[in-house]
Amino acid sequence: MKHTDILFISHGGGPLPLLGEPGHQRLVRDLQALGRDLPRPDAILVISAHWEAPQATISAAAEPELLYDYYGFPSESYDIAYPCPGQPRLAQAVADTLADAGLASALEHRRGLDHGVFVPLKLMYPAADIPVLQLSLLASLDAAAHIRFGRALRQLPFEGRLLVLGSGFTFHNMRSFADGSDPSRESRIQAFSDWLQQTCCDTSLGETQREEKLANWLQAPHARFCHPREEHLLPLHVCAGLAGRAADWHLASEVMHTRADLYRWSEGNSA
Repeated sequence: MKHTDILFISHGGGPLPLLGEPGHQRLVRDLQALGRDLPRPDAILVISAHWEAPQATISAAAEPELLYDYYGFPSESYDIAYPCPGQPRLAQAVADTLADAGLASALEHRRGLDHGVFVPLKLMYPAADIPVLQLSLLASLDAAAHIRFGRALRQLPFEGRLLVLGSGFTFHNMRSFADGSDPSRESRIQAFSDWLQQTCCDTSLGETQREEKLANWLQAPHARFCHPREEHLLPLHVCAGLAGRAADWHLASEVMHTRADLYRWSEGNSA
């Protein structure tokens, strides 16, 4: 790929970034700014925390619908529209690229784009005029396997400008969001976030070292407190595997008084 921007974002809670929820205002501003500042892509490939499959699966619909994969929100949450086109040929190219690397994959024509896709993209690219496709996580939730998927995508034959967007969250303990009584909560989140930032951004780390640290992320301070289940962290592993080097840019944003980090690897520099 000649022109690739790689971005990992913390995407916030369900549809709340689109509903004016006060605790999401900073994240909303940060995502809108990214949409303005990034070079406009010709297509967007999203790895969302909200789709797991036995093998890597790629959305291949020409006109993807939306999957409102949340419940208990106001009625307008289920009327959100994001009528972006798909790109079936690029979906096939992703599947072929993974197959060439010996990685099993499948195409999916019916599943809609979930809120880990359409919520941030509606903030970043509200016109919905850029083709979008989605790549699932592996149901195994194996961290090293997701790094390998990122590495395989380095060979994707796409001649335009591609944005690869990992959409997850650097902190995803929902019980902790609901319980503000833990006096150690903030320091534990800070310790894990600092470890993640150092791992992703330290240019003195060799790539083998970086990948080993990410594959063994459970050794990070307070890892299981921050991620009782790792699906919201793994899109970052795909992005890091694709980039093959330290992140160029890091931003500590905020969601509901909780640190929510974003990482970017600039175009044209992946390994």
